[in-house]
Amino acid sequence: MGGNSPCASCKLLRRRCAKDCIFAPYFPSDDPHKFAIVHKIFGASNVSKMLQELPVQQRVDAVSSLVYEANARVRDPVYGCVGAISYLQNQVSQLQMQLAMAQAEIVCIQMQPTQISLDQLVDDKSSILQNHYFNFASSSSSSRSANVNICDSLNRDNIFGYIIS
Repeated sequence: MGGNSPCASCKLLRRRCAKDCIFAPYFPSDDPHKFAIVHKIFGASNVSKMLQELPVQQRVDAVSSLVYEANARVRDPVYGCVGAISYLQNQVSQLQMQLAMAQAEIVCIQMQPTQISLDQLVDDKSSILQNHYFNFASSSSSSRSANVNICDSLNRDNIFGYIIS
């Protein structure tokens, strides 16, 4: 940056910001906390060496990673971002297990025969009997064939889980 307004690193380190300051493009003066946390965890000298070893096009991503890791280290000094990753992996595993259980429950529900109410059962039974009664009355066939038709339709309903007595 150079000149009038020093970058966040030069401000924190209380030094003059040179034109070719390695930190200036990545740690602007309006966000001093960003460099302060990276400096606290990694040190200015180490961050400077890392940035100098990287190609210019990769430095923005490297600084972003350093800031993320530094924030994670402040929150969890022992595990850092590995602790956050582990937590998220456990959460994903738990959610996958819950999803599998929900899918299995859906399959079980779909496999069960449809339950109908007692009122529907009575209505269905009476309509079957009425239809066969009218068929029996208008039919020219013997009463035995009409009885067989009634029994056949009742047996068909029994196959689907209705208990008709």
